[in-house]
Amino acid sequence: MNENRIGGRGLRPPLKWAGGKRWLVPYLKPLWEAHAHRRLVEPLCGGLAVTLGLMPARALLNDINVHLIIFFQWVRKGLDIDLPMENDEALYYQYRARFNRLIKEGKEKSKEAASLFYYLNRTGYNGLCRFNQKGEFNVPFGRYSRINYVRHYQPYREAFKKWEFSCLDFEQLALREDDFVYADPPYDVEFTQYSQDGFGWDDQVRLARWLARHPGPVVLSNQATGRITELYRALGFRLLFLDAPRMISCTGDRTPAREVLVLKGLAPRETGGIPAFS
Repeated sequence: MNENRIGGRGLRPPLKWAGGKRWLVPYLKPLWEAHAHRRLVEPLCGGLAVTLGLMPARALLNDINVHLIIFFQWVRKGLDIDLPMENDEALYYQYRARFNRLIKEGKEKSKEAASLFYYLNRTGYNGLCRFNQKGEFNVPFGRYSRINYVRHYQPYREAFKKWEFSCLDFEQLALREDDFVYADPPYDVEFTQYSQDGFGWDDQVRLARWLARHPGPVVLSNQATGRITELYRALGFRLLFLDAPRMISCTGDRTPAREVLVLKGLAPRETGGIPAFS
């Protein structure tokens, strides 16, 4: 079986991504199926777990993390990674220093930088993508027992052909009235240093108001904190709650996190096929 595929049914996300929503795809599919003729827009696309799970014919995939988008653009062009990749601590820090040097030299769009980004992502701690205020990647070595590295991305290249990638603030995206928007912002928790500029509460509010203005279908997922639920209820969204697996925790806690799906522009009957919410 191709190592990129999940039981022959679809493509695995090419990156290990903290907070990835592959587990949420069964909940989103019933919402998407009636709208599959539309363009799917992910304003904060992350590791593409949802898009690769839904496999839309057309998509606009955006993220503020420029290195993430550069990697996807290289994959669409036909990336083949030829640098040595090993689960080795010394090599990891050597490659991390090289990646940061390329950024400082303005070579972050190079094939080498995209290849290094993949290696650092797969080998670094817990799939985190974290940058300091200087714009330097500073995730420590991951200490995995075994890592399966992928060098060839032809299956992804085929899937990406009709998908557009961009690196903008979400408010700069040119949405069409009938776009189906799925938004997955960083959780409303203390850790938000996903990009150099982070994603704070003001950004959560901006996103909610931006989504409220969109006339087409909208789905958002986030941790069901009190202020998130109050924010979206006040804007007239419908809220559905479920338990999410806690995939990343600095304390080792793996108890489920309370998750909310926020909906707008979807008929109640369109949620009938969703697995039961708690």
